[in-house]
Order: sequence, then structure tokens, then C-alpha cells
Amino acid sequence: MAMTDTSDRATANGKLADISIRTNELDWVHFGGGIEFKLLRVSPENGTWAVLFNCPAGSSFAAHRHFGAGEYLVLSGLMELRGGEEAGGVTARAGDYGYEANSVYHYKTNFPEQTVLYFQNHGPIGFIDEEDNVVGVLDWEAVLEVWNAGGNPRD
Repeated sequence: MAMTDTSDRATANGKLADISIRTNELDWVHFGGGIEFKLLRVSPENGTWAVLFNCPAGSSFAAHRHFGAGEYLVLSGLMELRGGEEAGGVTARAGDYGYEANSVYHYKTNFPEQTVLYFQNHGPIGFIDEEDNVVGVLDWEAVLEVWNAGGNPRD
């Protein structure tokens, strides 16, 4: 099988580029509830955003509904979705990957121990009240705004 040498070719679109981020060189930025994050990427074209979350023991995400599917990879620690396995939910440990379907509700997402996870959402998340009414929205623009306010400006 012959391979074509492409080393001297320009991309078809000069705006396209690979993205590489040295996450260990980024500062953690306050996200809420003691949780911190590092922004990896936002995509205005389709609303996708990707982050690393640093979640201290005992922290949790507020109740929310996904308006775009989410994916995670637990790098260290432990995450309990919907109360964890003992409550009929999911307990994700270091090395576990999970997919969260569009329109899924998460009433209880806890971190019983210090946890770092990669998270990507393909659209916004709506934070909900006790009656499932959306009271706040987190989308790529809001994530970027929080990141920039934390002293790490990025376009």
C-alpha cells in the first residue's frame, strides 16, 4: 500500500488547525459549589464544550437537565449519578467512561471523594428547580464567559 506524502500541502481551509492544550499549565477556575474547571474547547458551530472538572470531596452539581448529550471520563476519584449504584444510579470510578443522553435529568450528582474528570457536552445544560423548571442555562458561551472572568482569556 502506497501512502501519499502530504507534508508539503496546505490545509484546504487556512482557518482549520489542530488544538493542543497543556492542561497542567492552566490554572483552575472557580465553577461553583467548590468545583473548579479548566476550559479545553468551545465550539460555537455546534454548541459543544469540553472541560476538566476538579471536584473536592463532598461537592456536587446542582440538579440539571441535558439539552445536548454529555460524555465523561473519570480520571481520578469517584462520581455518583442519581445517588450512585446503591440508589439505582451510576457510580463512576477512575477510568470509567459515561454517556449522558440528550434530555436526561440528573437530580443528584455527587463526588464523595476528590475527583477529576473530563467532561464534554454537545449543547447546553439547564439547571432546574424542584418542579423541573429551568432556572439557569449553561452553554458554550456561559462556560467561556466564566473561564475568561477567571483570568484566562480565550477567544
